[in-house]
Amino acid sequence: MPPATHPASRVEALDLLRLVAVLAVVLYHYGFWGPTSQGVPQVALPWLAPAAKYGFLGVPGFFIISGFVIAYSAEGRTATGFAIARFSRIYPTFVFCMTLTFLAIVLLGPPHFETSAAQWFANLFIAAPAFGQPYMDGAYWSLVIEVVFYAWVAVFIAAGLFPRRIDVIIMAWLAITLANELTIDAPIIEKLFLADDSGYFAVGLLIYEFYRGRRDAMLYGLLALATGTAVFQSIHKAVKLAPHTGGTFDEWTVTAVFLASAAIIFMATRVRHLPLPPGLVLAAGGLTYPLYLLHMQLGYVLFVRWHPAGATGLTITIVLGMIGLSWVVWRYFERGAQGWIRNVLTRGATRLGWPLRLRTAAGSGIT
Repeated sequence: MPPATHPASRVEALDLLRLVAVLAVVLYHYGFWGPTSQGVPQVALPWLAPAAKYGFLGVPGFFIISGFVIAYSAEGRTATGFAIARFSRIYPTFVFCMTLTFLAIVLLGPPHFETSAAQWFANLFIAAPAFGQPYMDGAYWSLVIEVVFYAWVAVFIAAGLFPRRIDVIIMAWLAITLANELTIDAPIIEKLFLADDSGYFAVGLLIYEFYRGRRDAMLYGLLALATGTAVFQSIHKAVKLAPHTGGTFDEWTVTAVFLASAAIIFMATRVRHLPLPPGLVLAAGGLTYPLYLLHMQLGYVLFVRWHPAGATGLTITIVLGMIGLSWVVWRYFERGAQGWIRNVLTRGATRLGWPLRLRTAAGSGIT
């Protein structure tokens, strides 16, 4: 593998693609998933269903970007440094947005939506179902997938295997995935090894290998294998979703949308600079995480409260309101809280003598 060329700047195009991915998920939740998942027709616009139903593929797009970004941000960090960076990045905003959703349900949710202090407390651990409580927002399931992925990366960094043995890690990961999916389909393996989503993260990791200058037959072979696995997983997700949504998905459309998304993400990593104001691009990427956390359940509560059956204008107003609220959370809470938590944890690690960066590491620009 050639030496890494690790630029200090962000990959700006990925910030915009994050926003596109979350808007696809918003379209899915408002235009398709809502009526059948909640039993309240007012929570979505059913006439959008033929296109909106494919918005679930925004989540695989997130996972591909996550694979790339995690490989980028992990480079040069110890396992401790990586864990601190990830925790400070996702947890404070998660707790804040989850609490906002909780308060909205308490004040505006009944009789269609209800919650409890026990549910709020269980959600502090993100994986609320493990404590016998439902997610405060159904979209949180993907955050659990992300956290498990981060945990594996941290373990491999601590063992000195990541990214040095990335090929072996990906081959073993995909082998476990395919063996489980094509045979026993054991839930414990699915959860522990992310067998429903491994292909997406693997594609992102391999795109990063290409981004840092690697060119060899093994890379291309693994990328083809990971992409094929991801296509299989996308179709498998559609099959599993159909009974729960009352909808049907065309497998060729699912394949085409996923492959186009992966290709666009790959091309985005080749774009060094966008002809847009840097602050605008940074804000577009920054508000996507709060928007993902807030849009679904909080949006459903507002829809039902205001009964906007077929009210396109009101629907657009709610979506724009969610985007505005997400920007406020990013601008006035997330950035400050993230820095404060990171500083506190960094000081604690320093007192314990735990290094955060490898001695030869260069700085990283992606969080």
